[in-house]
Amino acid sequence: MKRLLGLMFASVAAVSGQAPVPVAKPQRPIPAIEHVVVIGIDGLRPDRLLLADSPVLHGLIKTGAYSMWMRTTPLAVTLPSFTSMMTGVNPRKHGIDWDRDLPTITPFYAKTPTIFELASKVGYVTALASGKSKFVAMAKPGTITHAFFPKVDPALSAAAWDKPEKTSPEGIAYAAAEKVADPVVIAEAVKFIEEFKPNFLFVHLPSVDIVGHDKGWGSPEQLAQIAQTDAHVGEVLAALDRAGIRASTLVIVSADHGGAGTSHGPDDPRSRYIPWIANGPAVRKGFDLTQLTDLDLRTEDTCATACWLLGLALPVNFDGKPVRVAFTAGN
Repeated sequence: MKRLLGLMFASVAAVSGQAPVPVAKPQRPIPAIEHVVVIGIDGLRPDRLLLADSPVLHGLIKTGAYSMWMRTTPLAVTLPSFTSMMTGVNPRKHGIDWDRDLPTITPFYAKTPTIFELASKVGYVTALASGKSKFVAMAKPGTITHAFFPKVDPALSAAAWDKPEKTSPEGIAYAAAEKVADPVVIAEAVKFIEEFKPNFLFVHLPSVDIVGHDKGWGSPEQLAQIAQTDAHVGEVLAALDRAGIRASTLVIVSADHGGAGTSHGPDDPRSRYIPWIANGPAVRKGFDLTQLTDLDLRTEDTCATACWLLGLALPVNFDGKPVRVAFTAGN
């Protein structure tokens, strides 16, 4: 058991898929934006963000475009909602309507392409750093250049989760664990940025949600965790600076759901509404998107916006739309 707990913070890193195909990159509507980083803060309710000691996120709001009224999926739970964020379609279309690791040997992936797959097909470098093992559902082989997530070995039963770790023939360590803390994820995300400069990177930070389920949404403990997560977002920005790509990167910060009490779910506005912050080249400064009364933001719009900025063709079945009004160019 001690070895397992150690692995919770030692992490499991996995390189998924193949190297990008060397093809000509598509034409981008805003040439200054060469990279897109999406930071998903699990369980971040908008009012908690605004009340917490979060100077980094407040700084991104002040110098970017934002809304505290984006809607997540009706399910308002982690995996279906983040999958919609990464596929641009609702759970009925992508088929991920569960929120746990499935005890199957054969993995299940979204029925519709993720942005990782769309971007990889045109030769972009893609990366995923996640704090929960169920995000393996997004890591369809051949679609992500670099990936990190805790991974429960499907060969282990739930009753054997306290047994020592196993190592695959490829040398990838598998821990019987579902979650790791934000610092572990950030360390991997920073490594991806500095070593590979991905064109698209998704960073999933789980700790705000974990504390919400333990201590409650809006509790002093969760507000303290938001402050810590805010500092981790600052580490991502610092890594972009060190890599020399901050000036060519659009950063989007959002969430999968909010919460109330110690839970979250459908038919509760405290779960359904999430923040959306865009910051980077050609983004309107300090622009509250709710000034536009006819703009109805949905979590699927994050994928559509990233695809649009990277010059990727939007699939005809997309539910999301690019948030073009957040930018001063490219419209």
